[in-house]
Amino acid sequence: MALHIHESGEDAQRSLHVRPRPINIDADSIPKLRMPARGMLPGAAYEIVHDELLLDGVARLNLATFVTTWMDQEAELLMAECAAKNMIDKDEYPQTAELERRCVNILASLWHAAEGENATGCSTTGSSEACMLGGLALLRRWRARPGHEKTATPNLVMGANVQVCWEKFCRYWDVEARLVPVSAEHTHLTAETALAHCDENTIGVVAVLGSTFDGAYEPVAQIAAALDALAEGGGPDVPIHVDGASGGMVAPFIDPDLEWDFRIKRVQSINTSGHKYGLVYPGVGWVVWRERGALPDELVFSVDYLGGHMPTFSLNFSRPGAQVVAQYYMFLRLGFEGYRDTQQTSRDTAIWLAEQIGALDCFELVSRGDELPVFAFSCAVGTPFTVYDVSDAIRSRGWLVPAYKMPAAIDDISVLRIVVRNGFTRDLAELFLDDLQRAVRTVARRGSDPEPVTSFHH
Repeated sequence: MALHIHESGEDAQRSLHVRPRPINIDADSIPKLRMPARGMLPGAAYEIVHDELLLDGVARLNLATFVTTWMDQEAELLMAECAAKNMIDKDEYPQTAELERRCVNILASLWHAAEGENATGCSTTGSSEACMLGGLALLRRWRARPGHEKTATPNLVMGANVQVCWEKFCRYWDVEARLVPVSAEHTHLTAETALAHCDENTIGVVAVLGSTFDGAYEPVAQIAAALDALAEGGGPDVPIHVDGASGGMVAPFIDPDLEWDFRIKRVQSINTSGHKYGLVYPGVGWVVWRERGALPDELVFSVDYLGGHMPTFSLNFSRPGAQVVAQYYMFLRLGFEGYRDTQQTSRDTAIWLAEQIGALDCFELVSRGDELPVFAFSCAVGTPFTVYDVSDAIRSRGWLVPAYKMPAAIDDISVLRIVVRNGFTRDLAELFLDDLQRAVRTVARRGSDPEPVTSFHH
């Protein structure tokens, strides 16, 4: 007879974090690439999967990812409660849809949109989908413009440091990707380089608020001013989409005087990742347009919602409502001051750690963590090891630090990059610095000594 236990309150929350005891399982009898002929008890299935996942890196020590790796237990409980809710079913889950609407309006207000309580935007599975939606709106608006040849090939102007999702957008929708070369002096798009690549077939310019390569903000206001002058001089009227995947949830709180958002008239749409500096587990993204007219009608579908109709615009269909609920929880939980304190703490930690690493003779800073709480550094000239050696050595202590080449035109520079997120405390930063210095000593000995270094002595 099945025994049904109904948990509530603290008991239910506690049960989320209790693991069953290890079970002896004959692993040889479990096929890896086909479905097993017979099932097993839930505890056994759990233990098999759990044990394999022990081989993954520790998320909190992953300094490569921008993605949130820590949330309150209350947020985790809410997400578990909403895991079965299909976000797309607005009529079946109207309050989840209402929380999505509230989040869109909160972001629109944060980014100085003018439509008050009727902001135009939606949640997505992440910034990649949000970028696709922003790009589609730009493409449709370009096609609707009078005066251009219908057979012309549209193009999108962006720096060579953009996320690959923008290149995917261009490939999927037959748009020419005009990737503007960067330089050691300017590792991102500038007003001059953006302007030089625009013409009458440019559907828009993508300005990145927080490069994934080095954390730098692109100068949105300067790019907009250059495009204003182009239009006033009889040239094309080119809109801007701001890819604020990370910076869109950092700058409003700790760079309030920086104009990059809808305060700039040329900015038509903005995306951000709720699962990055929005402080929510993956995956959730957001895209907001400055006004209803910036989103072409032919891209909008109407769905039933609370007996009425709600506009919807997405590429994905079924997905859980848990992350949207968690985003609303975080807005309530922290408020403006809480987000400001959290992001400022991350930036302070990033600046401190960058200064400590920059003081080491073997490294040179590429950025300092004073925009996004992200910085990159390279090996100094003459150093007898590479960034790849350091990345490999420090992994022995559990730290995941990516090593990679910078974008085309400066790809002779290889760097290590550190992303400081909520949960990466000053204490952890000090521990990381100690381990980094230990790793440097290890790879330096390897570089001068042909004998392998023994990591364990009896």
